[in-house]
Amino acid sequence: MIWGTQTHTTVQHNKIAQFLQQLNQIILDKPQQTKLALTCLLAGGHVLFEDLPGLGKTTLASSLAHLTGLDFQRIQFTNDMLASDVIGINLFNQHSQQFEFKKGPVFSQILLADEINRCSPKTQSALLEAMEEGYVSVDGVRYALPQPFWVIATQNPLFQSGTYALPESQLDRFLMRLSLGYPSRQAEQLLLQQRSRQSLLSDLNAVFSVDEIMDFKAKVEQVHLNQTVIDYLLDLAQETRKNRHGLSTRGLLALKKAAQAYAFIEGRDFVSSDDVQAVFVPVAAHRLGLSDEHTHALMQQVLVV
Repeated sequence: MIWGTQTHTTVQHNKIAQFLQQLNQIILDKPQQTKLALTCLLAGGHVLFEDLPGLGKTTLASSLAHLTGLDFQRIQFTNDMLASDVIGINLFNQHSQQFEFKKGPVFSQILLADEINRCSPKTQSALLEAMEEGYVSVDGVRYALPQPFWVIATQNPLFQSGTYALPESQLDRFLMRLSLGYPSRQAEQLLLQQRSRQSLLSDLNAVFSVDEIMDFKAKVEQVHLNQTVIDYLLDLAQETRKNRHGLSTRGLLALKKAAQAYAFIEGRDFVSSDDVQAVFVPVAAHRLGLSDEHTHALMQQVLVV
């Protein structure tokens, strides 16, 4: 293995399996979505969950925060929220006779941006610099955010009242857009028989340490892509560019990083075409302005040589 001894690698991937097992005990019947959410964390990419209210978006985000052991803050977005409510504000200190910066909730390792599309576009844009660069600027001064910095955002469908469409520039900051959808009948039956989700969440203990997460992220970057897989990525990008909104170079790099992280979670040190196919729709659909179904159909048009 490229990232260390076989024994060390086994321990790491046992912890990844433990992480997913605990997460799937809270989020029932959605193993692929939970694996993709972990893919985003290890790829260093933010994730956007889009669903109707009450389908588990916030529960999944809270579970991820508990299991990662990272510093966590939540913002419940509303239509009267200001940018300063997110990033912070300079306040005048009467004792020192100077302005002091009071940090906002964005200064956390995991930021749960709940119902992000209920606030105005101006407030939404306050997150752009933070999500892209890991900094925020206030009155000409730049402040570094804690590392790792991961945004887990949820949004409601646009046909619901009081929602605003996320600008394309902000959508592009999310590595993936995921949807949980309705659970199966069997999963809902188990939900009715279980203790409350809040009670289950309180039982969760951190599986990873900060150092382990940073180590995983470094090893994801070492996962190998051979020329066949690189050609496949380029072919996919070219196919999308036959439409009005093609995949940008940044989108192509995001697809590569997501495929590397997915392969790492699968326990391999190389990317296969299956890894690319597993992440292509959630990485590309929101960048192309297409539905998941149309994006999947577009992927099927490109054959692996």
